[in-house]
Amino acid sequence: MQVTCATCSRPIALTDVIESSAGRLSHVDCARAQGLTPEERALLFIYCSDHVVAKCLWCVVGFRMMELAADPLGGRTNLCPQCRTNLTQSVRAHLSACVVLPSEVRQRTQEVREAAQILIKRSKELSDQSHLLVREAEAHLFGRQRALRAAMAKRVAR
Repeated sequence: MQVTCATCSRPIALTDVIESSAGRLSHVDCARAQGLTPEERALLFIYCSDHVVAKCLWCVVGFRMMELAADPLGGRTNLCPQCRTNLTQSVRAHLSACVVLPSEVRQRTQEVREAAQILIKRSKELSDQSHLLVREAEAHLFGRQRALRAAMAKRVAR
């Protein structure tokens, strides 16, 4: 069972940028669920504009943030300018390990990511649990309905 976005009803992946409101999870931006957050972009601009932030495994080339391509019609960003592979995860991995970022910022970034993953995992567990309870209730109801029909059939037969 997948956890779905309360806004767009699409599945939420562990790599999606999410928010929680009134106990329901949703994408921060449904159109760009896996894109970088404004905070991540700010960190990259402030601390990482002068060095490589992403590596394309297909092209075996590293890129600075300003060198990454975008697809304005498709709404995709952080693409390899050569093969158009999405490098967002590579950029995020860089943010987790960049030695230029202050250690406190790196730690907070990791804590936010871990908290989001815990929210998604817990939401999935609750969703799975609720589906199990619904199935049990349906089975119980079906059993009671069958017993009622059997009792009514006996009464009619008399």
